Amino acid sequence: EDEQIVAEIMERRFFPDQAYKTWEGFHFAGHEIRITEATDCYGAVVWPSALVLCYFLETHSKQCNLVDKNVIEIGAGTGLVSIVASLLGAFVTATDLPELLGNLQYNILQNTKQKCKHQPCVKELSWGIDLEKNFPRSSCHFDYIMAADVVYHHPFLDELLLTFDHLCKNDTVILWAMKFRLENENRFVDRFQTLFDLEMISNFPSLNIALYKAMRKDRMKA
Repeated sequence: EDEQIVAEIMERRFFPDQAYKTWEGFHFAGHEIRITEATDCYGAVVWPSALVLCYFLETHSKQCNLVDKNVIEIGAGTGLVSIVASLLGAFVTATDLPELLGNLQYNILQNTKQKCKHQPCVKELSWGIDLEKNFPRSSCHFDYIMAADVVYHHPFLDELLLTFDHLCKNDTVILWAMKFRLENENRFVDRFQTLFDLEMISNFPSLNIALYKAMRKDRMKA
C-alpha cells in the first residue's frame, strides 16, 4: 500500500520536454503548477515531504476543508504547499527567510493569480526572531500551520519550536510532513511532544517520511 500511494504521489510531478527549462511541474487541486527552483539553496528546492503534504490536502479536502481557513506555512521554500492550499480555498500566508522571498513570491503569483478565492501573501519569517512584532498573538490567528521538511541538519531547532509555540493557538491544527534522516529529527519530535499532542496520520517507509497532525497540549484547559 505504501509503495502504491507513493507511486501515485510521485506521478503528480512532471518535467518540461526542453532541458533548458528551469521549472518543474506538478498536478494538484485540478491545476498544473509550475515551480521555479534554485538548486544552490536547500530552501528553493521541492522536497518529497512537500508532495506528501500536498497530496494529503487534496485527497482529504472534505475532512480537512481549507475553504476560507487562515493558513500559514513556515519554511515555505518554493511555495508548492502554499499554492495548493490557496487553490483549495484557503487564505494563505507563505513565510521563509528574506533571501528566499523573491523566488517564493514569483512562484506563488504565477500559479495563483486569478485562480484562487483568496490571493496568498508572502511574508518574511526568521524562526524565533521578532515573532510578537511581526505576528502579534492578539491579532494573528491561524486555523492551520503547515510545514514540510523544516527539520534537517541546521542549528535552529530551538527557534523552530519557539515559532510553532508562538503561532499555535488552542484550536490551531499543525500539519507537518517530515523526512527522517538523522538523530536530530527524533530528538526534535520528542521535544515537540512536550508542547503538542502529536498524531501520525500517514507514514511512507519507502520515502522515510511521516505526516503528522498536532495540537496544543493545554488546549482543553483554556
